[in-house]
Amino acid sequence: MTNIQRIAAMLLALPAVYAAELKPETLAAWDQYIQTANLHMQRRLQPTGRFLWIDETPDLARRVHSGEIVASPIGERSPRKIPNGLIHHWIGAAFVSHAGLADIFAVVQAFDRYKEFYAPLVVDSKPMGRGASDFRFSMVLLNKALFSKTALDCECKASYSRLDSKRWYSVGSSTRIRQIEDYSQPGEHELAPDVGAGYIWRLYSLSRFEERDGGVYIEVEAIALSRDIPVTLRWLADPIVRRVSRSSLLTSLQQTRTAVASTAAGTVATQSFTISAASCSRTQSSAHPSGVGAEGLRPFRH
Repeated sequence: MTNIQRIAAMLLALPAVYAAELKPETLAAWDQYIQTANLHMQRRLQPTGRFLWIDETPDLARRVHSGEIVASPIGERSPRKIPNGLIHHWIGAAFVSHAGLADIFAVVQAFDRYKEFYAPLVVDSKPMGRGASDFRFSMVLLNKALFSKTALDCECKASYSRLDSKRWYSVGSSTRIRQIEDYSQPGEHELAPDVGAGYIWRLYSLSRFEERDGGVYIEVEAIALSRDIPVTLRWLADPIVRRVSRSSLLTSLQQTRTAVASTAAGTVATQSFTISAASCSRTQSSAHPSGVGAEGLRPFRH
């Protein structure tokens, strides 16, 4: 799933009290964390693993099937402190009833309609083409609730791989993020990558889709790298970040479910291949640049 944009909502809400620059030690810690996240994902893809997080807790699976959308931080502490930065890692799940996998992909791969499906956070979006192994697209993110003049121009890649006739998974990542100063103003201009307030330096997502029980279960792990919060503000900012993170992921999943319901009856033109659980073969999968393919995940390389 590529709606990694929602983890950005709470990061755009952080006060820009100082400029920040991505440091090598921060990037190294991020790369190591993503390798670990990919290894956990690989275990879920094994025959002995639990593909869906909600299936680890029967009551949670029941709640999601009944219509509740759930979200939770990953790890004992979120955000996780690393040298000169923070890693935000959340997981959410929803059930879309009376839908098939093709209905879900008609929404999450309609990159030109993200600005429609995921407004007001996404103010612009467009596909950038397809390679042999992935999709490329861009988004402009803006937290309008803050009356901010700062936006983020994000270029991303995403892949979708088939595990079996009823289960697919997706990996998405940012390839370039640039801060836009004075957005929509006469002096609008973009900063160089990794320069600016450090709202977001990197985005990564791991998503799982399973068709069963009369619909499709969707799970999204949203992972983001941002600047650190000053010690003097951390006591105040940490609970706000956690609350807004949870709310943002819940909103994203609800928006996806709403979009599926509104488009399921019609045909949505996307830049993707046509997905049919009945007609796809195992060879109809794509590999993510981090090394993701239908045979599983290999260690991430930035």
